[in-house]
Amino acid sequence: MLRYLKGTLHLCLHFKPISHLSLEAFADIDWASCLDDCYSTSGSCVLLCGNLVSWSSRKQKIVSRSSTEAEYRSLAQVIANILWLRSLLSELHISVVGSSIIWCDNIGVNSLAQNPVFHQRTKHIDIDTHFILEKVVYGEVDLRYLPTEH
Repeated sequence: MLRYLKGTLHLCLHFKPISHLSLEAFADIDWASCLDDCYSTSGSCVLLCGNLVSWSSRKQKIVSRSSTEAEYRSLAQVIANILWLRSLLSELHISVVGSSIIWCDNIGVNSLAQNPVFHQRTKHIDIDTHFILEKVVYGEVDLRYLPTEH
């Protein structure tokens, strides 16, 4: 640990002054990236007023049959993290105004989150689907598409 810290002294986190509080997140997956068991790896970062406050990279616990399914599972985790942060800020009497924007590079995920019609092919991710749809409908999160190259 000390060797790592010594070798990364030139790296730092920059925190900017803020005018209003906002939470924004980026979510992505590496679908079936583990060659041994085909599990996907989820990655996300959450920014409070443009300042990094939370990040995660972990192997998913379930094999996903499509990149949309893997991304959807990852998105549910990111939303849960954002809701926890909003709750923590609320307990500290700090209000976050408006929806939290979540950027995702999967068009299928954005379509699923906006469409309340559930198809047989999404039944295995039904709980995540209902959870995400509820947060989108109530305006707690706003899902937006961000092309992979960005």
